[in-house]
Amino acid sequence: MTIAARRSSARYRWQRRARGFGLFVLLLLVLVYTLFPYYWAIVSSLRSGSALFSTSLVPSFDLTHYMALLQDPVFTGSIVNSLIVAGSTTLISLAVAVAAAYALGRLTFGGKKLMLMAILVVSIFPQIAVMSGMFELVRWFGLYNRIGSLILAYLIFTVPFTVWVLTSFMREFPRELEEAAIMDGCSHWRILTRVLLPLMGPALASTGLLAFILAWNEFLFALTFILSDENRTVPVAIGLISGNSRYEYPFGPVMAASIVVTLPLLALVLFFQRRIVSGLTAGAIKG
Repeated sequence: MTIAARRSSARYRWQRRARGFGLFVLLLLVLVYTLFPYYWAIVSSLRSGSALFSTSLVPSFDLTHYMALLQDPVFTGSIVNSLIVAGSTTLISLAVAVAAAYALGRLTFGGKKLMLMAILVVSIFPQIAVMSGMFELVRWFGLYNRIGSLILAYLIFTVPFTVWVLTSFMREFPRELEEAAIMDGCSHWRILTRVLLPLMGPALASTGLLAFILAWNEFLFALTFILSDENRTVPVAIGLISGNSRYEYPFGPVMAASIVVTLPLLALVLFFQRRIVSGLTAGAIKG
């Protein structure tokens, strides 16, 4: 190997290492930027009294706020309410979305594109724009100050989202599956439930988890349609901690409550991790 070739090879290795180091530094900065607020919330939740005003990055491991929250019947009840509301909303949304996605993704009928665009437009509207109409529906059904009102209200933004995503996923299935089932005498309902639905596990997991998170974190409808403490959901319960006189410094309990309510979401993400990745990448590579 000539001297020029050796210099060129050394320069190439140095440039590759420099690029790798630069990407590592950039990734580290992004991680610090995104994870530091969550780390600071954990640190703050483990402090009490005047220690909350300390700027030290080392937590003191004081579980006072967590013990107080777990002994608060309003907060623990709000977690149960959120699980019921978010779980029911997700199940209903997926059930409706699977049937609608099959019709919109596999069948041919007039106005299908217009219907898809209407679903997309409905999902774009902000919650405040439909607040008055939804309030009238809730009052008409007699669901005011009941957790059923939240399930009904949350379907407004979870159903369009799940229908749109599952329709895109449903279109990726090869037509040969459906044609073979038709040759065997299967109806559309049997094709959906026995042929396509078992293949939709990754899509249902990822879409259902996102719908669950949307319902779990919703605040505006929960604040408007629920008045009593026993029916409140987690976001409103956390928001009302600041006005609770039993907490001298509400910042610590708010941080502790935020950490507690993220645990169910974290558990779901870890449990469905593989299916979520498969569902999010489905259809990215064809061939």
